[in-house]
Amino acid sequence: MTDSAASAPAPSPDPAAMLKSRAYVALLVLAAAVGVVVSTVAYFYLKAVSSAQTAVFTDLPEDLGWSKAPVWWPLVPLFVAGVVVACSIRFLPGTSGHKPAEGFKASGGVQPSDLAGIVLASFATLALGAVLGPEAPLIAIGGGLGGLSVRLLKRDAPASAIAAISAAGAFAAIATLLGSPVIGAFLLMETAGLGGPMLGVVLVPGLLAAGVGALIFVGLDDWTGYGTFSLSIPGAPAFTTPTGYELLWALVIGLAAALAGTIVRHAALWLQPQVERRMITLMPLVGLAVAGCAIAFAESTGRGTSEVLFSGQTALPALIHDAAGWTAGALVLLVLFKAAAYALSLSCFRGGPIFPSLFIGAAGGIALSHLPGLPMVAGAAMGIGALAVAMLGLPMTSVLLPALLFPSDALALTPLVIVAVVVSYVLSARIGPKPVAEPDAVRTREE
Repeated sequence: MTDSAASAPAPSPDPAAMLKSRAYVALLVLAAAVGVVVSTVAYFYLKAVSSAQTAVFTDLPEDLGWSKAPVWWPLVPLFVAGVVVACSIRFLPGTSGHKPAEGFKASGGVQPSDLAGIVLASFATLALGAVLGPEAPLIAIGGGLGGLSVRLLKRDAPASAIAAISAAGAFAAIATLLGSPVIGAFLLMETAGLGGPMLGVVLVPGLLAAGVGALIFVGLDDWTGYGTFSLSIPGAPAFTTPTGYELLWALVIGLAAALAGTIVRHAALWLQPQVERRMITLMPLVGLAVAGCAIAFAESTGRGTSEVLFSGQTALPALIHDAAGWTAGALVLLVLFKAAAYALSLSCFRGGPIFPSLFIGAAGGIALSHLPGLPMVAGAAMGIGALAVAMLGLPMTSVLLPALLFPSDALALTPLVIVAVVVSYVLSARIGPKPVAEPDAVRTREE
């Protein structure tokens, strides 16, 4: 054998042959089973977060003798959240999930030993009022459960099978949360950079897991009556045909969202290493600062602190439906204070960056709709897409998210959303912070 033959690269796997193999059929069966498990876990995780939020912010103050929670009440749970998340990162295996300030990016599989820290840190983050969403923890939990299932069935399973089922678990989690396997597929494709002939081979197990998971979600809703956690906003004002004025507004909103998203990302990335140096001491103070943003908003506008706290996932429909009851000034303050709380939460807590960006983008678009030539729904949809892409850097996903939220107006809104997203994406790429390199294996420790 010649040296050139010995050094020749191994042939690439044949996608058609893989699809016809018995091993691939077994992989699909396992992916479907993982979809059942992950969607069930995701459903009850979301229900537990919702119940904990009600218990901490509504029931507990009433049990202590107040008719409603005093305006300073968020200081208590957010201080506790800082302590719990810091201890989870410091003492439990892994890093308790990814760092949300660094956005979505392809990463290695989640080890089963990391799941406890991910669940604890994300639950404390979401339930106690930090401004982050559940999508990143659910992706990590879904991927971890998928990988664990393969290891339990076959200890010497190949790394490719573990990776495929881990991806299917993550797929099932994000697709059931977003309510659409299609949007989940685009999110994971853009995040992981999937493409080429192997795309279908990789996506099919995930699509199957997501489809089975969606059915499980519906069945659990019928059984428990808790709700489906749907993101769709029914009953939004109708929008028909885009106009030239609205196209100009798409340019303005794209520019404004890129600037706003860049400021938030720079602030979060600057603060992140400062907090990590002494997280046990500083993370509770960051929690108090998040609470301070909510208190300042409530005192300035007479509205509740909950408008600033939490991810905005459940508050977004009410914001759209009650848009006429908001003044432009109150909406501007909402954007400013929630963006500040968002940057603080991104710097050290554990959760996802998607839902706060949707809420802040919608609030900003509604605020601009007080000016001539911009319908409320168009402003909200463009704001959602433009700020999402500024924060995530995922243009296809950011175009599809407004269509998911406003399904009845999606066809008319999409051209405007595309323009706003493209402008925001290009400008954010020029002025935004550089992508953060993958972290090394050394855990951050408190000095």
